[in-house]
Amino acid sequence: MIDLHLLRENSEEIKKLILLKEPSFEVDKLLALDQDVRFIRSSVESLRKERNELSAAGPLSATPEVRARSIELGKQLKIKEAELEVIEKDLNKLWLACPNIPQADLPAGGKEANKAVRVIGTKPNFAFDIKNHVELNEKLNWFDMQAAAYMSGAQFVLYRGLGTKIIYALTRMMLQNNVKHGFEPIIPPSLVLEKSLYNSGNLPKFEGDYYKLGDDGLCLIPTAEVSLTNLYAGKILQLEQLPLRLTAWTSCYRREAGGYGSTERGLIRIHQFEKVELYSICEPEKSAEELEYMVSCAENLLKKLGLHYRVSLLAMQDCSFSSARTYDIEVWLPGQNRYYEVSSCSNCTDFQARRSQIRYRKTIDGKPMLANTLNASSLALPRLMVALMENYQQADGSVELPDALKEAMNELW
Repeated sequence: MIDLHLLRENSEEIKKLILLKEPSFEVDKLLALDQDVRFIRSSVESLRKERNELSAAGPLSATPEVRARSIELGKQLKIKEAELEVIEKDLNKLWLACPNIPQADLPAGGKEANKAVRVIGTKPNFAFDIKNHVELNEKLNWFDMQAAAYMSGAQFVLYRGLGTKIIYALTRMMLQNNVKHGFEPIIPPSLVLEKSLYNSGNLPKFEGDYYKLGDDGLCLIPTAEVSLTNLYAGKILQLEQLPLRLTAWTSCYRREAGGYGSTERGLIRIHQFEKVELYSICEPEKSAEELEYMVSCAENLLKKLGLHYRVSLLAMQDCSFSSARTYDIEVWLPGQNRYYEVSSCSNCTDFQARRSQIRYRKTIDGKPMLANTLNASSLALPRLMVALMENYQQADGSVELPDALKEAMNELW
């Protein structure tokens, strides 16, 4: 959640930024509800104080007038407390729906305004008619969409043979890379309570976008970011523990509502996919530097694999709900003739920390303060598989894997 005190003190500036990110959000209504809550809460506190003072005076002071006033205070207090409960619910509902405040230097607009900040490598040239990964797979048989559809429905995938070996080898490379960069490996639960999705900012904004087990009140994670956010929820860390860096390999589950066009066939957009996640908790003053560090960590693997990619700074409306600043790492897919995101690296500032109460102390007896949280994909495996297939395809329909991946596969298998 955003800092309401900051919104009150800088209402015009913050309102402008929020509306640049989400033009339909009712900032004025949020400010009005906040003002009403504070006014009614003050009235409740005054009534309680007067009633307590009358009670403290003792039975000797209980004149008919005092008793009548005490009864009247009780009635007024009951009415005001009920009023406060209703309006606090309204405030919290709207507050939870408010996106994080985007940083002021982001480009205004949507996807069309995203800005490439660097491009690594060049697009490969082919002396033959190229195929997309679905066409290549007809010969390679690295994955089976039909078998997955038979057992699970459309937009699921089953890896087999060499495809399975590649997925595990890539995962191993990512985890080794991330551990070398100081990230602690974690295996978190894939099933979480709904409160965990509120803490990470997935709810209420993305209600219905995740899979829910109704009988148990549990939800399948859309990303390991949810689990890692909640690992330190309600905790107070010490300064020497920061930055606290975590990495996790999990399957991710998303409904991905809506139709699937020809550009999203095969492995491009599926309901269950494997991903290695990066997550950091740090001091607010260090979060900008930490974001750059996480991006470079995720880039490192793409460089090892020799893939052409670009890093884009997302415009305000393209930033995720919880993010104040996001870089997308987009790899070139020749068979799609476009770039596709394989990593989204976000600085969520204190947005998730306020929801989940992740705090730290600068000194042992210092006042607890909200930390900053950051997350990044490192990387989404299906699209990385697509990139390898399409960029390293040969004229005969085979794929010549890069040396770094071959070495990882030899070590593993």
